[in-house]
Amino acid sequence: MKTLLTTLLLWTTLFGQGPDIFLLKSYDETMDVNGWLMSEKLDGVRAIWDGEKLISRGGRVFDAPKWFTKDLPPFAIDGELWTKRGDFEHITSIVNTRHPHSGWKAITYNIFEVPDAPGGLLTRLQKLQDHLDTYPSLYIRVIPQMLIRNRENLKSFFDEVIEGNGEGVVLRRPDVPYYVGRKSDSLKYKGFSDDECIVTGYLPGKGKFEGLVGAIECHWKEMKIRIGSGLTKETRTHPPKIGETITFKYWNLTYKGKPKYPVFLRARH
Repeated sequence: MKTLLTTLLLWTTLFGQGPDIFLLKSYDETMDVNGWLMSEKLDGVRAIWDGEKLISRGGRVFDAPKWFTKDLPPFAIDGELWTKRGDFEHITSIVNTRHPHSGWKAITYNIFEVPDAPGGLLTRLQKLQDHLDTYPSLYIRVIPQMLIRNRENLKSFFDEVIEGNGEGVVLRRPDVPYYVGRKSDSLKYKGFSDDECIVTGYLPGKGKFEGLVGAIECHWKEMKIRIGSGLTKETRTHPPKIGETITFKYWNLTYKGKPKYPVFLRARH
């Protein structure tokens, strides 16, 4: 009998798209999450191990070296391929290369789900921890889950993550069985909003960026916006193509409804 995740990944193979997987809704500070679990939201690359292959959220099989995957468990796990905070572009350059290479030695596989295990979140993660106690892996980490005692406890942890250049916090109801899609039992708490826009053009750089892209022009919600912050030298030299979708973050909206302080995060590949 096929497991839930095996069935979803078979769908990926047949129809050429990513499987339905567990996703997060956004946290609202009016919500009561006392007694839930919290963990850091890592800014890595989502990866699902089906017991044999390491698969991206979009359904592509990663070309991970055999020495990276040989000690992964014989059951499904879900998590983030990650190195450190603020290192997303480096992570993607490693894991999206089309052949195995030594750069994977910098990667750890940080697990937040064991999809086919029964019970609540901690019970599911314990299945993986029990396996690792017997069959350790150099590359697997189980993401620590901490109890939310009160609003101040949550805010303190959130501030610590943000001040350390982290992306945010994940909040999860501990007693809910695994599910796919978005429900209010699993939330993301971030210090900013993020969205996507479509690249329409470029503005030339000035000063130290002369000869490079100074800002990316985008179409977002029926308006034109410009994004200049967050661009690395590599991105300024080889920017996302016109028509490509990119993700950016911002802090609130201006009185005209435009995103305030937009910052480039990544291109959707």
